[in-house]
Amino acid sequence: MGGAVHVRRGLFHVPISMNIYFAGSISGGRGDQAIYAEIIDLLKRHGTVLSEHFGNASLTAAGEGIGDRAIHDRDIDWLRQADVIVAEVTTPSLGVGYEIGRAVEWGTRVICLHRPSTRRLSGMIAGSPGVQVIAYATVAELESLLASALSR
Repeated sequence: MGGAVHVRRGLFHVPISMNIYFAGSISGGRGDQAIYAEIIDLLKRHGTVLSEHFGNASLTAAGEGIGDRAIHDRDIDWLRQADVIVAEVTTPSLGVGYEIGRAVEWGTRVICLHRPSTRRLSGMIAGSPGVQVIAYATVAELESLLASALSR
């Protein structure tokens, strides 16, 4: 589990300061960018968000202006450092699916956030035993849902 310091609380080792990898669609569409920014602000209350650039309004579907290999290697490095992956999966994204798959393979905790009123969630995510799915309608309701999920 990442590089965070852990303390024992009951049966669980809880990171004092978590490394959180946030994932959301870039190439698949930036329609949820404002939601990503709000979620990232909520996550910052629980630890360091390694990938907070996903919430940046200047990041477009065209990408980051760096090479694909550089993006891949940087993001894999961040994924390896993460104690938990939090992915907003309402807008489908091949990259986010890849990141979730790698994290599940490595045994990293994965929390997927999904707005079911927008579209159906892929069975590969919803049916994965390595993924915790949190359905939500508004970011306001996510505050307590995320706090509960991240404290486990």
